[in-house]
Amino acid sequence: MAYIDGYLIPVPEGKLDAYREMAEKMAPLFREWGATRVVETVEEDCPPGKQNDFHTAVLAEDGEKTIFSWVEWPDKDTRNAGWAKMEEWMKDNPPAGEPPFDGKRMIYGGFAPMLDQ
Repeated sequence: MAYIDGYLIPVPEGKLDAYREMAEKMAPLFREWGATRVVETVEEDCPPGKQNDFHTAVLAEDGEKTIFSWVEWPDKDTRNAGWAKMEEWMKDNPPAGEPPFDGKRMIYGGFAPMLDQ
């Protein structure tokens, strides 16, 4: 059964192009490591909520957009093996400079599909 990694990331509007470049570099690697799909989206219609919303979930600040992303894997074992390959790759390819987002406010997790129609 498929397995999904999901992410919410606050990105300063001025760094959206840098984020996209980073994502375009990483997506083919995730596919090489077994992912079947990599999707990156940027907020367009995310209204404020009464209790919580996408912005408050990541403590987004003025001038930041929320990125909602997911990586689909054929199963959890493939995902775990893919992440192990990514961690090894990162050791040999450390990022140059600062990432285009504050990783401390990134929310991520792995999800088993409940419904897929």
